Amino acid sequence: MTLVEICLEDVGGARTAAQAGADALEVCAGLVEGGTTPTPGFVRHCVEEAPALEARVLVRARGGDFVHSAAEVDVMAADIATVRSAVPATSRLGFVIGTLRADGSIDAGAVRRLVAACGDAPVSFHKAFDSVPDKPSALAQLGDLGVSRVLTSGGPGPALDHLPVLAELVRLGGDTVRIAVGGGVRPANVARIVAATGAREVHLRALGTVASAGGAASAGYDDGTRSVTSRDVVAEVMAALGR
Repeated sequence: MTLVEICLEDVGGARTAAQAGADALEVCAGLVEGGTTPTPGFVRHCVEEAPALEARVLVRARGGDFVHSAAEVDVMAADIATVRSAVPATSRLGFVIGTLRADGSIDAGAVRRLVAACGDAPVSFHKAFDSVPDKPSALAQLGDLGVSRVLTSGGPGPALDHLPVLAELVRLGGDTVRIAVGGGVRPANVARIVAATGAREVHLRALGTVASAGGAASAGYDDGTRSVTSRDVVAEVMAALGR
């Protein structure tokens, strides 16, 4: 069975995803920048709204590149500690991290420190992996560092552009480092992606829009709509996977 993870940043989205059949959440802020660390209050909200789902918390100090300074790693380690203290110990909590060196290789020292900060919570490596030149070697390295899951498109752009690479990564990772395929995953293509790669997990943002609550647009901030997690998109993905 292929598991479905929904990436979200909207209050109420966790309950929507759970009710539509999703298996896990990636809890984020700043998705317009590719995702940044959410607030502890939002993480707690998601855990409370969808207690049966694993809530994987993105830990990323800023948008932009994935080459992080020592100070940024300090901040991310502190954010992990804060999130862990903000939710009940019984919560199904995981973390999503990713740090690289300037040449695109894994920053092993930073990853080791962040994995240690996560304690016994499972750790995923995010789509920074798409920039790594030697992906098979990096996959083995991440397993040695304590990472149990990698989110990847197989390279720059959508997953559909890298199906053979993804299939090989799924094979190499096996049960030690699970591959979650993300990047352009939609109801219309998810079955093809899974069939071509053997992926046991897919990741997507189930994007929908609703009208703004305000009667008039706020200059520079409100164009009349806002993004939310769509129950219909999640349900369509589940149906496409025969679930």
